[in-house]
Amino acid sequence: MDYRYLGNSGLKITEITYGNWLTHGSQVENDAAHACVAAALESGITTFDTADAYANTAAETVLGEALSSERRESLEIFTKVYWPTGPKGPNDSGLSRKHILESIHGSLSRLGTDYVDLYQAHRFDTETPLEETMQAFADVVRQGKALYIGVSEWDADQLRRGSALAKDLGISLISNQPQYSMLWRVIEEEVVPASRELGISQIVWSPVAQGILTGKYLPGKPLPEGSRATDRKGGADAVQRFLRDDVLTAVQNLQPIADEQGLTLAQLAIAWVLANDNVASAIIGASRPEQVRDNVKAAGVALSADTLARIDDVLGTIPETDPRKTVSPEKRPS
Repeated sequence: MDYRYLGNSGLKITEITYGNWLTHGSQVENDAAHACVAAALESGITTFDTADAYANTAAETVLGEALSSERRESLEIFTKVYWPTGPKGPNDSGLSRKHILESIHGSLSRLGTDYVDLYQAHRFDTETPLEETMQAFADVVRQGKALYIGVSEWDADQLRRGSALAKDLGISLISNQPQYSMLWRVIEEEVVPASRELGISQIVWSPVAQGILTGKYLPGKPLPEGSRATDRKGGADAVQRFLRDDVLTAVQNLQPIADEQGLTLAQLAIAWVLANDNVASAIIGASRPEQVRDNVKAAGVALSADTLARIDDVLGTIPETDPRKTVSPEKRPS
């Protein structure tokens, strides 16, 4: 497993991050979740991403238990704050000082650790002054409860404003966690250039577009039983935008390129996002250990300029590129 630096920092993380959105504490039983984490560790993954809102805090607990026997210093553990947790009272969401400081305590307890390596703003909070948010994050760092600060799904202007305030407070904003895949490229026009300028890396989620880029969804065919597209706990909603025959046909047309590279379609998709030099790591999720073992084979794969151009030719105008689609909620969730 190869490592990359995260932003303009000395922190190295694995090219593949194991994440547990929509799985631990929800879709996957605890024994299966532990087996997936074990497979990640055996495959060389040391970087793990979660959030307090996943399964309403249960995902953090499951991950903490699965990692409890590992040497803490050999792991990079990331979590996030913003979405509602607990009974969802008026202060149980957002990026207020109250919610951030209370949330980090809860996350550390559930994860069974004294600190997280990266604490991330899960979205931008339009209802809290950014100065208040960044001061709270700075205090979390100074208290030793987080080593670095990151964000998720912030646009270029938000990244610039947050980075400037962080520097004024003597801390660094080193990462952004956006959705990014062959089919969803909205960060390329504005977020990536701004991030390069600011010393921020991308830790990307959904590199296989919620499973669409595995090739298992076929145009004109019924949805596979047990797939994310049939999951009514939240997975189906996430995948709907890609369930169009033109998208599914184009994905099937990528198969010859994957075959030539000796890769599965999923491995090709992960290698594609890692070809972007602003991407530090691609987050993979799994419901079975074999999915982890299969996807980590994308680490270290170098796709040639010709291969990347052929992928673009196959997909044509299908990928979403509008930077305005990088949007945090206009109002804090309740």
